[in-house]
Amino acid sequence: MPRYLYLRGLRQVDHTVFGVDNGQKAYYSPINNRPQPYSSGQQVKRSIMDMLVDLLEESRAPITFNYQVSQNKKGEPTIEQKEPWNPCDPLFADQLIGGWMRAEKNVGTLKRRSPLSVSAMRPLHPSLANLESSEHGTFDRSDNPQQHVVKVRDEKGNELTTNQIKELLTSIDRSLPLRNWLDLGTRANGLFVFDVAIDLDRLFTVSTNTYDPEIRPDKIDELIAQGWRNDEEKGVLIVPLSRQQAIIEAIADSLIDWRISSNQSRTFSPQGTLAVALSMNANSIVNAIRADLRDDQANDRFLADPVLDETIPGVNLFVTPAAKGFIKDVTVDNNALQNAKVKIREYLLDSIIS
Repeated sequence: MPRYLYLRGLRQVDHTVFGVDNGQKAYYSPINNRPQPYSSGQQVKRSIMDMLVDLLEESRAPITFNYQVSQNKKGEPTIEQKEPWNPCDPLFADQLIGGWMRAEKNVGTLKRRSPLSVSAMRPLHPSLANLESSEHGTFDRSDNPQQHVVKVRDEKGNELTTNQIKELLTSIDRSLPLRNWLDLGTRANGLFVFDVAIDLDRLFTVSTNTYDPEIRPDKIDELIAQGWRNDEEKGVLIVPLSRQQAIIEAIADSLIDWRISSNQSRTFSPQGTLAVALSMNANSIVNAIRADLRDDQANDRFLADPVLDETIPGVNLFVTPAAKGFIKDVTVDNNALQNAKVKIREYLLDSIIS
């Protein structure tokens, strides 16, 4: 039977944005039919992988970005972006742990399912998180007008002279303030959880199956030459022992210390970890860090309280002092996160293949 280590983390999020390209992502809760902010599993995993390679002091695997020249309907040349290629090289930690997919015409498809399955970071309960209303701000330099420049162009792109600008403003009765109004968008706020499942049996092995290949035959030879052991009976290549140990150290830290690095300075939140639950049973971590509905419901609002349950069998629960600001009668530990890292290492060391 496959062996998995399950981790659930509870984080405090304050007035921030998880994704800044098109604003804060959200979905509708079926419980209260309100928008709920979230960070996608892909973003969480990317953040974990970034932390992993930083701790190992390595670079991420080189990606080939493909473009193809074609013609539009007018016969004019245009460039179309195609699928990027992974190197499919487990010598890179982010490839070995993060997995890959590469479909190349006339060559075949290579794919490795990541030994890490990562959920979205989403509200612990719909009533314990909020998608704050869109706010507005200004980019304002009106305090020192002599230092800054105003330019006005006509519909053809020609720049107007100072006298032309003055005449125009007089004729239309308006001014040109040294400020821009900004739509700062929505923000995420509340208690959020994320889950990670680690396939301990696949963490440090790469399949040599030629019928559903993860790597090419020449890469198999290269890995063996670099010290990877070929277990022909199981049909896998095994990562060298020293490399396994180094990656375990980095994984333990990155699973706890990862941060979403795409949020901007004006929306920064430490996203402090309140609790971490570890177990070999997925149901157990769900029960250890959960929300319980209150007895005194008003207007069917489905209000809930966060719960950290230390009585769930088979769970190691680590609670930081910050959790006391949200949960009553909970036992905390100043070294909770360091102890969680130690326990993760213990679990992962059991997966080492000598």
